[in-house]
Amino acid sequence: MTVSREIRLKNRPVGVPTASDFELASVDLAAPGPGEVQVKNLWMSVDPYMRGRMYDRPSYSPPFELGKAMQGGAIGQIVASHDPDYAVGDIVSSMFGWREAFNLSPKAMAAAGPMGALTKIDTHGLPPQTFLGILGMPGMTAYTGLLRIAALKDGDVVFVSAAAGAVGSIVCQIAKIKGHTVIGSAGGPEKVAFLKSIGVDHVIDYKATPDVVAELAKVAPKGIDVYFENVGGVHLEAAINSARPFARMALCGMISQYNEPGTPTGPANIIQAVGKSLRLEGFIVSNHYDLYPAFVKDMAAWIGAGKLKWEETVEEGIEHAPDAFLKLFSGQNLGKMLVKLA
Repeated sequence: MTVSREIRLKNRPVGVPTASDFELASVDLAAPGPGEVQVKNLWMSVDPYMRGRMYDRPSYSPPFELGKAMQGGAIGQIVASHDPDYAVGDIVSSMFGWREAFNLSPKAMAAAGPMGALTKIDTHGLPPQTFLGILGMPGMTAYTGLLRIAALKDGDVVFVSAAAGAVGSIVCQIAKIKGHTVIGSAGGPEKVAFLKSIGVDHVIDYKATPDVVAELAKVAPKGIDVYFENVGGVHLEAAINSARPFARMALCGMISQYNEPGTPTGPANIIQAVGKSLRLEGFIVSNHYDLYPAFVKDMAAWIGAGKLKWEETVEEGIEHAPDAFLKLFSGQNLGKMLVKLA
């Protein structure tokens, strides 16, 4: 018998979540049965989109259930197996984060859909947590949003909000690899320094400037062609204000609005989208996994050539997973926020 600790959603938060909205529980795991494996999680991810799953409302991803373990990306290791396709020691990815260990039948869960899939990973010598960040969902999101949704083309000036985060920092670097002028927005001197170290041409410290709209207009006097949206609010207003005709905006997320009660207000200058013939397109990365082979090929080549850097912010222990999640909303992460479980 194995004891596994897990984090459950105790209450549906109103506004900014607090530690009291989560609870730590322990469950007993029996030995895996026929066709089952037991996975010990090594790393788990916390991501802003998880805030949306705390509401009880229809969305592209089902809401978390109260009193049950939450879900999210995780990297683990097979510690017991009764499935011939999985051996003890295999490294695997799953959506069964927020817990230390679990049993499942890989074949049965795969038939139920991608949320239950267990995928073996060849790390190619990279740290396993890389597959929750630059080679995982955040990296794929950056690649998809910039290259497919924003349709990056020669000569584009690119503006990225939350540019020092897990997604934004990869967007910035892909754009630089492809030879573009990149403007990034982030909060605080540490993040500003990181963005400069990866080649971002102009960095706006939104915590230090009283007017993001004016600051973007200053550093991009001829305007922008692409905006990668992670924040919303005044950043979207700034992007619309500085957009050149026919600019494209990939709407990945709007973290500034995730905890706002009621109906958030939109940018006051949205009418400019008409006169400038702007294209604002939202996307969910899971709808674009046909790009995955190209993503892996390109990212492997860029990493191998030393063209990509990444940062991680790590909390240790399942009991600190809620703290890691909450820190996302106050900008206390540089790069990917992770929780180390083993």
